[in-house]
Amino acid sequence: MNVTDTARESPGDPTSEADGERPTTDLPIGHLVRISLYWLGLTAIDGAVGLFVQNRLNYDGFADASEIGRILFILSIPVALLSILIQPTVGAISDYTVSRWGRRKPYIVFGSLLDLVFLAGIATANNVLILGVFAALLAISTNIARGPFQGYVPDLIAERQVGMASALVGMMQILGNVTGFLLVTIAVALDRMEFAIAAVAIVELITMIAVVVRVRPGVRPLDRAGRSWVAIAKTAWATDILRERSYVWLVVSRFFFLMGGSMLVNLVITYLKQSHSMIQTDANATNTVLLVVVVIANLIAIVPSARISDRIGRKPVIYASCIVGASGLVIAAVAPSVALLFVGAFLFGASAGTFLAVDWALITDLIPRANSGRYMGLSNVATSSSTVFAVMTGGLTLDFVNAAFGEGSGPRAAYLLGAAYYIVAMICLRPVVEPDRRSTTREAAAIAA
Repeated sequence: MNVTDTARESPGDPTSEADGERPTTDLPIGHLVRISLYWLGLTAIDGAVGLFVQNRLNYDGFADASEIGRILFILSIPVALLSILIQPTVGAISDYTVSRWGRRKPYIVFGSLLDLVFLAGIATANNVLILGVFAALLAISTNIARGPFQGYVPDLIAERQVGMASALVGMMQILGNVTGFLLVTIAVALDRMEFAIAAVAIVELITMIAVVVRVRPGVRPLDRAGRSWVAIAKTAWATDILRERSYVWLVVSRFFFLMGGSMLVNLVITYLKQSHSMIQTDANATNTVLLVVVVIANLIAIVPSARISDRIGRKPVIYASCIVGASGLVIAAVAPSVALLFVGAFLFGASAGTFLAVDWALITDLIPRANSGRYMGLSNVATSSSTVFAVMTGGLTLDFVNAAFGEGSGPRAAYLLGAAYYIVAMICLRPVVEPDRRSTTREAAAIAA
């Protein structure tokens, strides 16, 4: 598929490269960092909003203990549906967008500015209904930005830098979660929860500006060939993508892996309150220590994992991360004390760091570069919806088991369910066929929609 000749080019654009091929020129490390930086802003929002909601439900009178799981389930439904619908659709549209900023940046700016508005609504919500409405609106705006941004990094990265870029993406996601969690913990200590949401909005704004102002537009957009934007939007969901069996199975595997990790992170305050009888300040303080343990494990694992995967392949490293992650969730589920919980958290952190460093690289190896917005948008449906479905299934499990066996047993059962998701992820990874990365470039022609 040919790209349009009307797109404006910026200095340094790889205009000599054939359509659908990766760039052949390495980017400076500073440029790689700036490209990945927006992930910090996006995941800071995810971490802060998720922890904010848990605190509101558990400690601020938004829900009774017996209905927390059900409310989490209900709040998650519109967020899941909107994330699944919007992200790949806008990602596909961005593949064809012509603007002076390139094909990705307009959506990143628009989505980020809407995020600020809806984050303000979340911060000031005084009941579950308002909180749920603004969480759904935030799902719309943040996925408008996510879909195109998913395709932005593959637009710019040479194949030999994919491992390093993947490690940086993973590191920024980790730092984003750290930022979001710490901001909520500080806000709890100050007894001003809304401060956390205001601060995370500023973080996203700064990281968005860093990318939009300092990162070049990337490759030229695809030619619409006279098709309407509605027709282009429909291409995101065209069934031709099912022929890419390795890609489809990898996305499914990613979905279940991230569900396992999301179970631990997004029920941690409920777990500490119900299973270890902690008050709000103690629960959030303990979560901060857990976060430090997770980050240390992340940082130990992330760069070596990316380098090892360049040598032995991505799949063996992902298999190892699944085993380690499942072990961490099982330990957390049965931990009689917080001390043992830290062991589980360390294993979870090592697993997450390994996976984040390698899985993104494997998807980048597989997808056609010219259609990266569409393919990355669909792959990130797994990323975004995994949290939602983890909360949905974990919340229902939590309430059911609590009712059957007593309060405190529910969060432990949810963590065991999370461990099972890691095993499912391993099974789904088996049909994936890794491409040969021995050449410095790999043909990745766009699939005609």
